[in-house]
Amino acid sequence: MLQRIQTVYLALVFVLSGVLSLIFPLWKNAKGEEFFAPHSGIFIGLFGISAALAAYAIVTFNNRMKQFVINRLNMILNVLLLGLFVFRSLNLSGEIEVSEKGIGMVLPVLSILFLVLANRAIKKDEDLVKSVDRLR
Repeated sequence: MLQRIQTVYLALVFVLSGVLSLIFPLWKNAKGEEFFAPHSGIFIGLFGISAALAAYAIVTFNNRMKQFVINRLNMILNVLLLGLFVFRSLNLSGEIEVSEKGIGMVLPVLSILFLVLANRAIKKDEDLVKSVDRLR
């Protein structure tokens, strides 16, 4: 059923990764130029895969365990993306290129939060189905 709360959480992950990553800058360099995700192939690729996994998880509402596993993979992908952001911002010495962090660096954290909430709701639904099966 598409009217479950985890669908809302997964739709928010899709919007965060697929839409807002294109709108909000990741950082500003020393010249004041904003750096967006489409400027780098790796960042837009990881955001795109994350959005695709969220959309696929929404479509696989019939198989809750598959949805759960897809969300876990998406969490790992977002942790990798967050790690790349941290590596990129801390690797540069003396703030040569990155002078100001943008709100785009927070998007993977919000995605992870919504994926955890979606997995919690999926687990709750699975436990409810198992308890009903026990009564038969």
